Amino acid sequence: MNKRNAVHRYAYCCLLLFLILVGCRQQVDDSAAPLPSLETNPTAVPDLESAANIAHRFLGAWRVGNFPQMHALLTERNQKSIPLSSFRAFYQQAQNTMTLEALQYKAETLYAADGRVLIFQYEMTFHTRILGSFSDPARQLHLVVDPQVGGWRIAWSQSDIFAEMGNGARLVYESQLPGRANIYDRDGEILADQFGRMVRALVNNARIPDRARCFEALAPAVNKPLEEITDLFDVRSGADWLVDAGIMEPGTFIEFGDQVKSDCNATFRQENARRYVHGTLMPHVLGHVGYPDADQIPALEAQGFNAATITGKSGVEASWNDTLAGRPGGRLSLIAANGARLRVLAEVDAQVPQSLWLTIDANLQDNIVRVLDEAYRTNAWGRVSFGASVVVMDVNSGEILAMVSYPSYEGNALNPFPSIGRVSADKVLEQLANDERKPLINRPTQGLYPTGSVMKVLSSVAALESGVYDETTRYVCTGSWTYGFDTRYDWLPGGHGQMSVRSGISNSCNPFFYEVGYRLNAEDPYLLPAYAQKFGLGQLTGVGAVPEVTGHIPNPDNVLLTTGLPWSYAFAVNLSIGQGEVQITPLQIARLYAAVANGGYLLRPQLVREYGLLDQRTRVSERDVMLDTQIDPANLAIIQAGMCDVVASRSGTAGFQFLYSPLLDVGVCGKTGTAQVPGEEELPHSWFLAYAPAVDPQIAIVTMIENAGEGSQVAAPLTRNILEYYFFGAF
Repeated sequence: MNKRNAVHRYAYCCLLLFLILVGCRQQVDDSAAPLPSLETNPTAVPDLESAANIAHRFLGAWRVGNFPQMHALLTERNQKSIPLSSFRAFYQQAQNTMTLEALQYKAETLYAADGRVLIFQYEMTFHTRILGSFSDPARQLHLVVDPQVGGWRIAWSQSDIFAEMGNGARLVYESQLPGRANIYDRDGEILADQFGRMVRALVNNARIPDRARCFEALAPAVNKPLEEITDLFDVRSGADWLVDAGIMEPGTFIEFGDQVKSDCNATFRQENARRYVHGTLMPHVLGHVGYPDADQIPALEAQGFNAATITGKSGVEASWNDTLAGRPGGRLSLIAANGARLRVLAEVDAQVPQSLWLTIDANLQDNIVRVLDEAYRTNAWGRVSFGASVVVMDVNSGEILAMVSYPSYEGNALNPFPSIGRVSADKVLEQLANDERKPLINRPTQGLYPTGSVMKVLSSVAALESGVYDETTRYVCTGSWTYGFDTRYDWLPGGHGQMSVRSGISNSCNPFFYEVGYRLNAEDPYLLPAYAQKFGLGQLTGVGAVPEVTGHIPNPDNVLLTTGLPWSYAFAVNLSIGQGEVQITPLQIARLYAAVANGGYLLRPQLVREYGLLDQRTRVSERDVMLDTQIDPANLAIIQAGMCDVVASRSGTAGFQFLYSPLLDVGVCGKTGTAQVPGEEELPHSWFLAYAPAVDPQIAIVTMIENAGEGSQVAAPLTRNILEYYFFGAF
């Protein structure tokens, strides 16, 4: 064997050993780890370690998103023909398309393709936000000796992103967005569904016959300014992108569809729009949908949605958005220039959205709305009252059977693609903006009011439970109550005579409860406010599904803080009859009365009964006792008897309203309330609270009519009508 052959054979063995070592090596840091040193003839063996180091540096820079470093490792010819801005854009577009979060690579081998090119073969694993992780094996980097720098450099092309892209293929992510699930009432009546009437215009940016004519046709069709359309195609979209130009309503599609198709070479896809089947029935409960706010977009994108996603904005639509929306799936593919699918890189199925079944009885809700409509139309107070609240609550489970905020509004008008049409929706929105009654407020949970005499039930609880009063305590009501120079009067000028807790409730005797407030305050100024808060007044109810406010119960601390005045008996006397600084929501007082009916358990109000698919549902409205008040059953019986007398006794403040009602056979126990408001000419708020049946109660109901007059004259008969429908199906 001659000397030259021996050298060549030795060099070949060294090269083979080097390639084996490189193939077993995995790079995890930005810079390449040292390779084993090789005892060889440097004039006979190429500098393979340097080539491998360049490949590792390039891939390590990609791993951390250092595009300038990657670009600097290309050949001089590459760098001149592909500016850094274009190079960066290629990678960023690919990474955005696949929702890349991280990547890892594993070196496999390094070999010579020919006398001038080395190939570094490796496997890349992509970790994405939406599609999870997927691997692309047997990838290749091509390295050549660049005479301009005297060393190895990357001979780069788009195939180094994905091999097929070197031949003009595009990386395409096809999102599979699930439709929004339905919302039903407790009996399965559809309240919200998807209504397929909108049309989405899709335009290939590279295949527009006449861009100026196309943009002029699109602007009125999708209701966007011409400047925004131009910016969308020329600035914000890639030259070869399929651009989502916008949504066209049915009428607009009929008018402009053919022109857009001709001028833009557009294709169209039908889109579902959210529809509320009974638009004005319960918009405060259902809420509405819309585009996400800027601060919501990152979380939505993390789930696979985007800035154009329709999401819940208020009510149940917002609080249960994740359930109703599901999770998107998608497929990441390499698509040839002719549209052929070359390879699927990753795919994930969409998570099926799940429907909701509310606790609301749609028929009961509808009946209450009709009762209020009729009352506002036929009574003089209807011309001055701004609104009303009615809540019907299951006293044993906390389920809300009806939640009516009056006046209502057309809920479909607030959706981005209103099923009632854009023109009609705009008219509704204009009316809402100018309506001084503020229909958008959900009065049962966001309206704050003095309670008037319905607070007397709570004052009775405090009097009896504290031991300051008992069943035998009596007070003679002469028609007025005086302390020093402070004289206050009863609603009945001649007074009610001798009163107990029970008869004080049934007759709603003001002087009796003035005395209750005074004596409780003398015992402990915090006593009455503490019982009010214990029974949930001035506290969030925990309903969760819709927004609510806390309200306000005055006590010695917050009165001094807010008014600068020291606490005195006068604040307690006002509180005992629900006047003064008292501000609570109708739902809070409904929950209190439900606790009186069910034995003292303060329940979390429930608005969502079940979620799931039609045949696979999960119950969520389980009884949730937020507080067992542990009220003495004997004391509770006194209060319940007084409430039942309000309706069943001729001397009860609402007895005349139920005199001939079949509800007397069921047994209704209630309390009237007339809450004074500031302003000499302002009518008081009218309240009536009740539960029924008297034995084994099922429901509690609150009816509150703003600025309408006496509770016994206005709210009580409306409550009677609602209860007659509930128990007998008529009124």
